[in-house]
Amino acid sequence: MKVKDLFTLKQGNSLEFMHIGVSTDTGINFVSRTAQNNGVVTQVDRIEEIEPFPAGYISVALGGSVLSAFVQAKPFYTAFHIMVLQPKRTMTLAEKLYYCMCITSNAYRYSYGRQANKTLKDIEIPDAIPEWVYTMSIAPISTKEKQKQLAPLNSEKWRNYLLSDLFTFHKGKRLTKEDMLEGTTNFIGAISENNGVRQFIDATPMYQPNCITVNYNGSVGEAFYQSAPFWASDDVNVLCADNWTLNKYIAMFVITVMKANRYKFGYGRKWTLEKMKESMIKLPAAPDGSPDWVYMEQYIKSLPYSDRI
Repeated sequence: MKVKDLFTLKQGNSLEFMHIGVSTDTGINFVSRTAQNNGVVTQVDRIEEIEPFPAGYISVALGGSVLSAFVQAKPFYTAFHIMVLQPKRTMTLAEKLYYCMCITSNAYRYSYGRQANKTLKDIEIPDAIPEWVYTMSIAPISTKEKQKQLAPLNSEKWRNYLLSDLFTFHKGKRLTKEDMLEGTTNFIGAISENNGVRQFIDATPMYQPNCITVNYNGSVGEAFYQSAPFWASDDVNVLCADNWTLNKYIAMFVITVMKANRYKFGYGRKWTLEKMKESMIKLPAAPDGSPDWVYMEQYIKSLPYSDRI
């Protein structure tokens, strides 16, 4: 059986994020070609003349993180190169998730130069759904933290800061596959999942923890907080706090802001070390004009599930 036999394939909206108003409270989910966060990168204002795709449809990335497939829990718009699948028959959530897994498992056949625009419809998927799909149970993530009241986020009052004024920058080092032996050291590659850890190698770590890694190539703009010693590939830049104290909570705040700048870069315009140093990010400001690190830490700690970081 092929994808087109079970689903009606619809072209996504092909909207440009930079031309849509961001709405974090009551907006419509905006799905891009990322492999994270169910494909949702932000929420945007509803567009009067464009009806969102309904909840329950499946989004599939045709480029970028090719064949990343997700069941969308809420109505959504899409960026470029997203296909939307409408089931031709009634399906449970478990069945949809199973077919998402089947579609994504074909990602190894594709790359930047070979996207899935024309071939998604003909990808082979199982005729029957295994019994374990209906019986598997996954325990939900729990948290002891409840939402705490803090001053609301108001980015209009934030200040711009040059990244080179906040961090010292270091570049990863190329390591060929022939030189990669299995070991225990985290190897950070230019990927978009698993906190950037591509594999474990037998090598002395290049960098100590408590820093941020940012991909300038590959999955450009993906950023992660590193809490263990690691080796970084030459497609990764390493950012260390310069004359201030970084911790995992502040890092989560800063990383979220940094990743909002990903749309400016891509395969054809890499976020090189030089461009990164010249990049500006907006952050909450303290009365003296410096970044309000205390507020950023408190804000992240105020969120549910912050105890699971």
